Amino acid sequence: MSGTSEQDVIVVGGGLIGIASALGLRQLGLSVLLLDEGDVAHRAARGNFGLVWLQSKGGGSGDYVRWTRRSIDHWPDFSRELTELTGIDLGYRRPGGYHLCLSDTEFASRSALVDRIAPNQPDDAKTVMLDAAEVRRRIDGVGEGVVGASYNELDGDCNSLALFRALHEGFNRLGGRYKPSVRVDAVERDGGAYRVRTGEDSFGASKVVFAAGLGLNRFAGQVGMPEIVRPQRGQIIVTERLRPFLSMVFSQIRQLPNGTVLIGDTKEDAGFDNGTTSIIMRELAERAVKTLPHLANVNIVRAWGALRVLTHDGLPCYEEAPDWPGVFFATSHSAVTLAPGHAREFARWVAFGEAPPDLLGFSSARFRAAA
Repeated sequence: MSGTSEQDVIVVGGGLIGIASALGLRQLGLSVLLLDEGDVAHRAARGNFGLVWLQSKGGGSGDYVRWTRRSIDHWPDFSRELTELTGIDLGYRRPGGYHLCLSDTEFASRSALVDRIAPNQPDDAKTVMLDAAEVRRRIDGVGEGVVGASYNELDGDCNSLALFRALHEGFNRLGGRYKPSVRVDAVERDGGAYRVRTGEDSFGASKVVFAAGLGLNRFAGQVGMPEIVRPQRGQIIVTERLRPFLSMVFSQIRQLPNGTVLIGDTKEDAGFDNGTTSIIMRELAERAVKTLPHLANVNIVRAWGALRVLTHDGLPCYEEAPDWPGVFFATSHSAVTLAPGHAREFARWVAFGEAPPDLLGFSSARFRAAA
């Protein structure tokens, strides 16, 4: 079977980036096989907060701001079309988003971040700082410890689990092939195409997309690219169901449509340990009560940890491997926000070679230079 391909594209990785890319490729008419290691993998989607978020993106990268902004602009149509295809409501909304500050030090730090980002943000998408009086005018019930907030009117959220389910359902309905519980070992040249090895099996394709999260480094090494990603742990606690009280979108506290409240946003260097710690749980709870005092007497029903996928500089990485034409790599820690961009613009790059100009600067070459 040398030089043959059973499908146009193999996508390795069934997380949010992989499935969004696979769906987009099917929508463009390509035959696609999605190979997914499954729940034994470190799924970043387990810890996703569901934010569709612009306000903190792009300190030092105008390209990242533009890429994020375009994806956010795609979200209304993307959500509607995916719901029409699958019947699954993604729960997308865009009421504007707040990052609340609980001390003068936090406010000063957030203000400095907003100032750094401002030159890269378009005039109609600026993040602004709000003082305590303005926060209380806009939001009922915030605690006395809230000293201010950053705000961007384009920010919003969605039901990330519904998004994940809808992407998989849409891919299936469009005739995509999905093989779960498959661990990919290697990619090899096969004439003018490629073969992906999985134990005793192999699959051929003209092109391969690696969207394997924390597994990317292994495949990058096989095609002569440097290490790309590292893990960062986040922990989340979830309350019992409460009557609706939080229509706003906060970066660290969300009330879901079922009434439960998510509390999170920790950032920890813990290697591949995705567990929870009592210290962090206490810090999250204390911060939540300081932000919204009426949460003091609610019950916590579960908690978990998950591993984010970060590059070494926190920016995305998109690349067609320099010496392996047709082999692509994709990773970003903003997989929900960027889902429409992956399904539309990144998929067109893979399918037709139409690389969005502001993605070309996100290659792994920057990590090789820093090594």
